[in-house]
Amino acid sequence: MKNNKINVHFLGAAGTVTGSKYLVDTGDKKILIDCGLFQGLKELRLKNWEYLPVKVSEIDMVLLTHGHLDHTGYLPRLVKQGFNGPIYGTNPTLDIAKIILNDSAKIQEQEAERANKEGYSKHNPAEPLYDLKDVEKTIPHFKGVPQAQWIPLFDGIRARFQYNGHILGATYIELDVNGKRFVFSGDVGRTNDLLLYPPLKPKKADVLFIESTYGGRFHPDEVEALPQIEKLVNDTINKGGSLFVPSFSVERAQLMMLIFWKLLKEKKIPKVQMIMDSPMGASVLELFHRTRDWHRLEGNECDEMCSHFTVVSSYRETMELRTDKKPKIVIAGSGMLTGGRMLNYLETQAQNPINTLLFVGYQAEGTRGRKLLEGDKKLKVYGKWVPFDMEIAEIQGLSAHADHTELMDWMSKIKNKPERIFIVHGEKESAEALQKGIKETYDWDAEIPQLYSIEEIK
Repeated sequence: MKNNKINVHFLGAAGTVTGSKYLVDTGDKKILIDCGLFQGLKELRLKNWEYLPVKVSEIDMVLLTHGHLDHTGYLPRLVKQGFNGPIYGTNPTLDIAKIILNDSAKIQEQEAERANKEGYSKHNPAEPLYDLKDVEKTIPHFKGVPQAQWIPLFDGIRARFQYNGHILGATYIELDVNGKRFVFSGDVGRTNDLLLYPPLKPKKADVLFIESTYGGRFHPDEVEALPQIEKLVNDTINKGGSLFVPSFSVERAQLMMLIFWKLLKEKKIPKVQMIMDSPMGASVLELFHRTRDWHRLEGNECDEMCSHFTVVSSYRETMELRTDKKPKIVIAGSGMLTGGRMLNYLETQAQNPINTLLFVGYQAEGTRGRKLLEGDKKLKVYGKWVPFDMEIAEIQGLSAHADHTELMDWMSKIKNKPERIFIVHGEKESAEALQKGIKETYDWDAEIPQLYSIEEIK
């Protein structure tokens, strides 16, 4: 190494929740941790179109904590900008990233095509951020790694990927650079998750990057959410309405399927058509069958659960189902209504007051989901404003993210006092609440870096 100083570039998920990207520059080597898309506020989404403020061709490799779009969705843009190194992640993470990137590219292509056809884009012509060909060029860079084993990267630099709950394949990453340990939390999962095991906990961290999505907030237990869901289903179906659940296609969709199946099995909800409308979600279901070590579901449970659902893959079937007025339960992407097939249903169903829209995950600032929760009575779908008259409900206990207590507990096994702690992946109030909690609990000082800031680690 040229010197003992290491610079960390906060290229995303700093001062905001999405767009995770942290570049570790040792002087000799440049390692990017995560490579996600910005979502939510328009000013953030526009940053996806900008070139990164670093020389991309000089980045040696990418390490992925997990497969969600806000951690992997920028990869095709990175490759377009000249990145030519390996992209490391656990095998389920890379499988999920393939599914998500292909789905993301397809949605962008379709939306650009529709915008050009209907003329509602300011751009002429409207273009996708990246397309399927860009994804094809990205996948060959993927290299699977085992969990819980040190992987030598360069002389004096090694990495280890540790089980972290949250979604299939998710890990936190330990990066040792000449004896100094950097720990990147990624997204920390729940202690008691119906589908996944509890996260492991780091035992050493000289420099800690800790997510703060739910800093200062506390989830009820997942089991406590079941009676609420039972009541919502019964109230909605008894009125003759349908329950619509926008859901992330990875893990949340499968969790909701599990919950509805269990309620049906126990005869706590009526037998109505249950739909999982997501090609991506269907692919993830197959992945659950192949990754038994990563989750709690038995093979026969997976089969039985799926047998009670209509799993939709074709867009034509979606367009038929969205006008069907019979009571039903629909799970579809995307979780924050930033795109996906749920928008097709809402385009035709949002004006019906006997329907219910149920949010079961985090809604980032600026997303359609967040705006509806804050009281918006109209919804912009494919360039048109649609009146929104549905009942709206939110159940927070089903989040895949650790809450404040779980985040504090996740740090409890760290034996040394970290030299630097950076609070990332959270909005201002959440980050500040976690900062305060860390000081009160551990007497550690933590910093909240801003987007595009550079911190020197000595």
